[in-house]
Amino acid sequence: MLTANNRVAILLHEGTQSSRGKTGISLLRYSDIPIVAVIDYESAGKSLPALTGIPRDIPIVDSVQAALAYAPDVLTIGIAPSGGALPAAWWQEVKQGVAAGLSVVNGLHTPMSTDPELTALVQPGQWLWDVRREPEGLTVGSGKARSLLCKRVLTVGTDMSVGKMSTSLELHKVCQQRGWRSHFVATGQTGLMLGHPGIPLDAIRVDFAAGAVEQQVMRYGADHDIVHIEGQGSLMNPASTATLPLMRGSQPTHLVLVHRAGQTQIKSFPDFTIPSLPDAIQVYETVVRAGGTFASTKVVAIALNTFHLSETAAQEAIAQVQQETGLPCTDAIRFGAEPIVDALG
Repeated sequence: MLTANNRVAILLHEGTQSSRGKTGISLLRYSDIPIVAVIDYESAGKSLPALTGIPRDIPIVDSVQAALAYAPDVLTIGIAPSGGALPAAWWQEVKQGVAAGLSVVNGLHTPMSTDPELTALVQPGQWLWDVRREPEGLTVGSGKARSLLCKRVLTVGTDMSVGKMSTSLELHKVCQQRGWRSHFVATGQTGLMLGHPGIPLDAIRVDFAAGAVEQQVMRYGADHDIVHIEGQGSLMNPASTATLPLMRGSQPTHLVLVHRAGQTQIKSFPDFTIPSLPDAIQVYETVVRAGGTFASTKVVAIALNTFHLSETAAQEAIAQVQQETGLPCTDAIRFGAEPIVDALG
């Protein structure tokens, strides 16, 4: 629903400097649509480039009301609060935005397009887009993506929110620069908000999850040299269910393991320890193969998230991972994705 003519304000309370704002941060990093204001009361008045490293000189304001001074016409929900619902005070801000004429892009599990308080405020030309809605026409998976001739690259992680989508987008960009017919399949709300074709995997009933992934890969695979499938979740995280249907639906030819440098425990469940990277690689290669039922797909490279490290420490961490795993490693955002693309052959 978003177009290049829209002017976006991103609701990002308490998310500019935390993982709960990964949707908004990704929009700031990758969206070509004009973003005119970031709304975060914690960081109001501060420099967005200094806080995030993203070279966009966009004002940070403390409320939706303050953002209206920059003439947005769309309010995008860029945060994922615990429990999937906005706190009451922030919900009131959304209502203020709709009352002021703003359309809404909602990536939360809680729908807005059917909320009577909001729909009563919508005027002609306004819209409320709930991104997390199961598409129609889904079927169970059948494994037929393995018949495609294209390369199918799936990012997998040692935890949630470590940078799988960003890695896939950076790989896609480099492949396009090399003249390959490359396609990115979005599997989460952020990729869809960025305008990429795909599905909101975590809104799809589990029986149809692999089939939904398969449908997307089959739709684009025949006309492309390489398809990048956005990873979700982690086999190491006890709350995650998304990785297996991504594997079965896409029938990947290559895996790229994404890890946050230095992280040893699952972030939301600190009692659970992340295995060593060689062990994590073995887990993913074992599960994707399923004893030989499916292809023996390999992890071909490591994408290391080093945002929290100095440049020197980041380079040292990359070198250590390369030594530990014997695989190419880089921070795809910070230093470029070329070493990983080289490993795709």
